[in-house]
Amino acid sequence: MAMFEEQAVTASDKAFFKLRKEIVDGVILSGSKLSETELSTRCAVSRAVVREAINRLEACHLVERKANVGARVVSLTPEGLIELYQVRESLEGMAARLAAQNMSEDEITDLNTLLNSQSEEVKTAELYYQEAGDLDFHYRIIQGSKNAYLISMLVNGLYHLVRMYRVQLGMAGPRVTSAFDEHKNIVQAISLRDSELAEMLMRRHIMYSKNNIKAKLQS
Repeated sequence: MAMFEEQAVTASDKAFFKLRKEIVDGVILSGSKLSETELSTRCAVSRAVVREAINRLEACHLVERKANVGARVVSLTPEGLIELYQVRESLEGMAARLAAQNMSEDEITDLNTLLNSQSEEVKTAELYYQEAGDLDFHYRIIQGSKNAYLISMLVNGLYHLVRMYRVQLGMAGPRVTSAFDEHKNIVQAISLRDSELAEMLMRRHIMYSKNNIKAKLQS
């Protein structure tokens, strides 16, 4: 499986990657207005470069434009969460089903190794932060589907908005132990090549995650 490596070739790439990470991690707050002038100073690039980066952020659903308001970071809302996770549950369920059919034995072994490397932090700190890409369990499953259309829809389309909810609201607290155990059960189903079980467990896992994040948003 290809590793997750994004090379910043242009100044726009660098600005885009920097701003995307800051939005996902909550450094730039959800719902906040984006000022091209301020961001160009912060990223040490021209306003034209920032404008292009903002366009790319809009394409991956992290930024929205409104008439007479300009560009804003999307707000994390219960309504937005429900709509996003309805799609996520369906698509990632399909990814798990296909991963059970298509992942190689080496890829499954690597997935188990990844989970084992994260287990201590989950148990001791109630923390389950996963870096974007190859260190992210869900990213590995998506790639393991070996379906180019599905990978594009999830990785290029929804992945970073989903991460925004997960990083800011879902990767710490009592729920992470259960989430980790659910990950282990999903990998076991994939190891057994039980595609129906893998899909059912993934869909249920995402539903539980949605309920957990929704409760935090409404508290």
